[in-house]
Amino acid sequence: MGEDSKQQVAAMKRLARLTGDECKAEKAIQKLRSLIETMDEASLRMESEVFKAMADPCRLTILRLLKEGEFCACEITAALDRPQSSTSHHISVLREVGLIKERKVGKWSHYRLSDGAVVEIMNLAELLAES
Repeated sequence: MGEDSKQQVAAMKRLARLTGDECKAEKAIQKLRSLIETMDEASLRMESEVFKAMADPCRLTILRLLKEGEFCACEITAALDRPQSSTSHHISVLREVGLIKERKVGKWSHYRLSDGAVVEIMNLAELLAES
């Protein structure tokens, strides 16, 4: 019996003890394992990075500012009252995960939310926080 098979049997037995129904437990484990197998690890990692980027209060503040429109990096730095290096780091993290887009105008960088989905995520987070 392979290691994966042993783990599946152990998981099924644990669930069967909790539910009291070995047949249901086996079907549930099989269904859940097949669902996990359809998940793309790279996508899961990227989604995790998006949530990590949004979890920082400073980065969330930047996103909320950008919800109101496009701003120059110097405007964001001034609004946050933080060092330029710190603001640049936070902006880079948000840009790397695709939450914001950059537009260069000469030597100036202007930032905006990448698309409406970012606003939707923020609105949902606000709703969850209110509950």
